[in-house]
Amino acid sequence: MDLSYTPEEEEFRARLREWLGKVLPTLPPKPSPDDWPGRRAYDLGWQRMLYDAGYADVHWEGTPSVRLIFLEETEKAGAPYVGANFVGLLHAGPTIAAEGTPEQRARWLPPVLRGEEVWCQGFSEPDAGSDLAALRTRARRDGDDYVVSGSKIWTSHAEVADWCELLVRTDPEAPKHKGISWLAMPMDAPGITVRPLRTLAGSAEFAEMFLDDVRVPVANRVGDENDGWRVTMVTLSFERGTAFVGEVVACRRVLGELAVAARRNGRWDDAALRRRLGRLNAEFRALWRLTQWNVSEAEASGGVPGVGGSVFKLRYSHARQELYDAAAEVLGPDSLDLERPWMPDRLSSLSYTIAAGTSQIQRNIVGERILGLPKGR
Repeated sequence: MDLSYTPEEEEFRARLREWLGKVLPTLPPKPSPDDWPGRRAYDLGWQRMLYDAGYADVHWEGTPSVRLIFLEETEKAGAPYVGANFVGLLHAGPTIAAEGTPEQRARWLPPVLRGEEVWCQGFSEPDAGSDLAALRTRARRDGDDYVVSGSKIWTSHAEVADWCELLVRTDPEAPKHKGISWLAMPMDAPGITVRPLRTLAGSAEFAEMFLDDVRVPVANRVGDENDGWRVTMVTLSFERGTAFVGEVVACRRVLGELAVAARRNGRWDDAALRRRLGRLNAEFRALWRLTQWNVSEAEASGGVPGVGGSVFKLRYSHARQELYDAAAEVLGPDSLDLERPWMPDRLSSLSYTIAAGTSQIQRNIVGERILGLPKGR
């Protein structure tokens, strides 16, 4: 295991820093959080700038180390995050790159890279909780199409998406983790109803989605029929392994801002608070090292992140909540004002122990696949 960067990778970092320094001052103001059409246009515009500069494909074509450098430098520079392009760039795109046919890669990957199409994630379902394999949305074969019926919930970016990475049950008689297929569903197909969901933090990036005899071409299936659970594990490996990396850098920046704010308002005199911030600093430094270790392991195994991503996701989701709890302590009574910095992020941090697989699911993965503990009944 080698956690150091090569001279070529450091050269990439220097070029990226120089480019960011030139282009970021030229960006227009960000749209408001509720303006999803505006956010889509803004996020895809940024993706187009990355494409024209030759940085659009680092998530797929670059080595995991280059990917890490890209996420680290863009976050440090305050560059836009992937936003509406999150699922396409960090979930569906890498999955299609790894599991899709040459025709599928040629159809779907270039528009994502050029900032032309947005994807959403249709994995979670009502009544299934965190048990992803309990999905009940059905797809039956009818000629060259699947006919899909069912419903999804917490569908990220459905309101502005062109495509959906959709999990369906294609063999209802098969065991729970079998009989599932991974489909690319066009969001303009007849029979799709999308209803936005407003979260505790006030945003509406999720939606519930109802599917009524939606026809999806069989050619849109990624992987073999009924082999969708294995393909899904590839998707989740990218989601847990690398999709949150940029956020660790952001948390380290926020931690520094908290220390500055505490010194200004006198809270820094509280030794307990200083110890808390110090412990969080150690926590995020350790998470960064864990990320580098995961990346090194991924490079050694062909580029797909392994189950170490579950260790990262488990610890990161709790550390993020602790960070914004500390922010509330620094602000004191002002933390009740949602217009204050960090407070919307504090509300949204509550979702991180559920998003991308609950902490209980991550503990099961760590216990069974890393520690070799027996599976529960």
